Amino acid sequence: MSLGRRVASEALGSLLLAAAVVGSGVMAERLAAGNAAVALLANTGATVAALGALIALLAPISGAHFNPAVTLAMAQRRDIAPLHAGAYVVAQVIGCCLGAVLAHAMFELPLLQHATHARTGPAQWLGEFVATAGLLLIVLGHRRASDAPWLVAAWIGAAYWFTSSTSFANPAITLARSLTDSFSGIRPVDVPAFIFAQLAGGLVALIVARWLFSGAERTLHSNPGSHA
Repeated sequence: MSLGRRVASEALGSLLLAAAVVGSGVMAERLAAGNAAVALLANTGATVAALGALIALLAPISGAHFNPAVTLAMAQRRDIAPLHAGAYVVAQVIGCCLGAVLAHAMFELPLLQHATHARTGPAQWLGEFVATAGLLLIVLGHRRASDAPWLVAAWIGAAYWFTSSTSFANPAITLARSLTDSFSGIRPVDVPAFIFAQLAGGLVALIVARWLFSGAERTLHSNPGSHA
């Protein structure tokens, strides 16, 4: 598979995933009549469904990372060349940001926005650490490629509810969500700490996975792992 097609797959998957996260947040907020629990439930369902479908569809092409934390972990394991990993990360960030813009266009909102939703503090940073570490353990530890779509989607869906941060678990999605002043938004000033927590969680998961899954058959880099 050519690098161009793999990068295009990452960009497209990231764009559609971000559009699903932001768009479902907009729709949920409009229909929930102020009930935050109902809005979060709707946002979760749409994200989980889109994530599972996109992984199943695009994993044979690029591995369906859609997430710089996943790509960096794969590069650390030498499952993807550093240059290719860099191209993946750029595609993921651009794709996610364009996905937020696409969601705004679909709902007739200003295309470029400045998020005002505060998400900060040690508890939420810990939530991002846990959400990303768990995601990476699933990505690095699953044994059958066919299990990845439901395993990853199930973890993200659960982490939406059991983490204080509602589980961004993805630096590219985090940047994209700073561009929307909607239910799924995050203030730009809060983004660096979220990304640091995510990368820290990914690093710890990589260390744990090396020990926990040592001796077991390693998954190929084409096996997916992603998120929201």
